[in-house]
Formats: sequence, structure tokens, C-alpha cells
Amino acid sequence: MRGFKIAAAAMLAAQIAWIAPASAQEPVKIGLITSLSGPGGYLGQDIRDGFELAINMGGGKLGGVPVQVVVEDDGAKPGQGKQIADRFLKNDKIRIFTGIVFSNVAGATVPDVLDAGAIYVSPNAGPSTFAGKGCHPNYFVVSWQNDSLHESAGELASKLGYKSVYLVAANYQAGKDALEGFKRFYKGHIAGESFTRLDQTDFAAEFAQIRSANPEAVFQFEPGGLGIAFLRQYQQAGLKDKIPMVVAAPSLDAVTLAVVGEAGLDVNVTSHWNSDFDNPANKAFMAAWDKTYQRPATYYASQGYDTALAIGAALKGTGGKLDDVNAFRQAMLKADFLSTRGAFKFGSNQHPVQDWWALKAEKAADGKLVLATKGKILSDHGDAYARDCKF
Repeated sequence: MRGFKIAAAAMLAAQIAWIAPASAQEPVKIGLITSLSGPGGYLGQDIRDGFELAINMGGGKLGGVPVQVVVEDDGAKPGQGKQIADRFLKNDKIRIFTGIVFSNVAGATVPDVLDAGAIYVSPNAGPSTFAGKGCHPNYFVVSWQNDSLHESAGELASKLGYKSVYLVAANYQAGKDALEGFKRFYKGHIAGESFTRLDQTDFAAEFAQIRSANPEAVFQFEPGGLGIAFLRQYQQAGLKDKIPMVVAAPSLDAVTLAVVGEAGLDVNVTSHWNSDFDNPANKAFMAAWDKTYQRPATYYASQGYDTALAIGAALKGTGGKLDDVNAFRQAMLKADFLSTRGAFKFGSNQHPVQDWWALKAEKAADGKLVLATKGKILSDHGDAYARDCKF
């Protein structure tokens, strides 16, 4: 009789468990604020789609933890980004943020996120103001620090033997960091420099200054739609075949190249990632991207994807819990994920230490224009501000 009662109790418990399973884990909300409209709209779209691709490949989870992404367009406007972040913090109680494309939007938005004790993980913008003395233990960058992105271009210009270079950049924090980074590693003569407006569509005045300076090469930082206009007008002005161009990835990516065509041919580019990288993580990413989106993958897409994996690794390390921010931070610092770019780790200021590569816009065997990887420029490269970061 006693054995029967025990067996019956066990059967009842099993039935109850089947009828009323344990409640599923609540999804972790992630606030993704990015630029989905305007000249730089495709940059934010690629970051968003790369991020969501990683979630879809994980069955709706990151690091085995269910997540819910709340996406809003900042319109590349600092005030708008700030308002969205405030609403996410107060109304949605979001504790993890990501997505910002432009450094001026980050400058207005990120401080409020950090002051509220939340985490911000950047998939793109990496301004110098947050990398050194202004660093914060809750702030991580998965892409690059702005200067280091352009230090690679300065290094390449030196290796290509150009003895003088004229510099052009959009007039905001990332543009200022771009010129500082380029000059830090370039060993030749700076023939001149110009800053352009973020809404500029006509670069005739800059081209006149370039002609007057007569440099051996031009470096320009004009991301997104600005870069498309610059490259087209550079060719139309008859400068393309006279003065070669060395740029970092924001000035010529797969989308830009597809739009400008021959105007981008033979431009030398530096990047931490390219679609032809031969590693398992990148192959998996590219296969999933091509199947899902049927459009060229940019480094913005790869950064969105890697950022999702980095957050996923931290969520896995904490079991999806966010009540202990320090535990989440320690899990993030391990960078326990396979990056599409290969070798990746966080430096002491929680910005990437990674390799940089030379790419070139050229025609493939089928006649299509592609960015082809030519060789490594810098190995295990961090940034100049890490030494000033003290938590």
C-alpha cells in the first residue's frame, strides 16, 4: 500500500508539472537606438539587422537567454537620441543599450544611460571623449575607438609611400578624431586639411583646395551618403585619376561601392573586417546574412552581429541576470564569443584590441566591383587613450 501511494504521488506530480510548467524566463529587454533615416540611414539599418540576425540564429536568444529588442530611430539627431534613451530608462526599465551610429548622438545620449546605472555597448561610435579620462565601467565598445580606425589609414598611406596627403573630414567629434588618428600614424607631410558640414552635398570648394595643395594622396572621412557624394564628385572633378585616395572603412563600404561604381575603383581602404575573411564565425555570418537579406554586408552589419554576440556571452555568464552590474561587466570583459573579424579582446578601457587590414576596390573575375583584402597593417592594435582610463 505504501509503495502504491508513493507511485501515485509521483504520477500526480508529473501530471501537475505537465499541466502547469514552470514559468518561462522573462526576456531581457535591449534598447537599440540607431539612425534609420536620412543620409546615414543604411548604417543603422545594417547594425539593427546584424544584431537581430544573431538573435534569430540563436532561436530568439542571446547566450541562451531570451531577449526582446526595442528599436527606435534617432534620425542622427543628438536631442532625439537623448529623448529615446530617457523614455527607455523610465518607461521601459531597459538596462542594456546599444545601436548608436554617430558620435555626436552618442555624446548626448550615452551619459544619461551610464548615469542611470545601465550598460551601453557600442556597435559603432567610439569617440575619444569616452575612451580616456572620460571612460566608464558600464561603457563598452565592440567596433573600434574612432582614432584607431583612422590610424590604420595613416599607417597604410605611409606604407604606400605617399609623401604628402590632404585631409578632409566631416565636422563633428568622429571627424576630429579621424584627423587626429590619421596624423598620429602618418609619417609624411600634411598638405592641408578641411572640415565639411554634416549636411554638405557640394564639395567643389574642398576640391579647389586639394588642387591648390597638389598632394600625392587624399584622405577623407565622409561616412554614408556624404561619402557617396564625395566620391562621385571627386571623379567628376577629374581628380580620381590624378590624386589617389586612402580612406578608412566608413568612407567606402560594400554599399557605397555598389552605388558609386567606377568612382570607387582603386581606392585604398583600411578595415578591421571584410566579407572575404576566412574564419568560421565570418563564414556563418555571411551565409546567414546573404540568405536573409539579399544585399551586400557592410562592416556595420558585422559590428551589429558581433555586438549581439558580446552581449549574449555576458548574459550567458550571468544567467541572464542584470541585478549585479559588476558581474555582467566581468562577464563582458571576457569577450567569450567568436568574432566575425577573428582575433578580438577588450583593452583596459573596454575598447577593442584587434587587427587592421588593407583592402582595395577592384574588379573581380566576373567584372563586379569588390573590396578585396590585401594584407595586414596592424596587429593587436588598441588605442591611444587606454592609458588614461582609470576606473
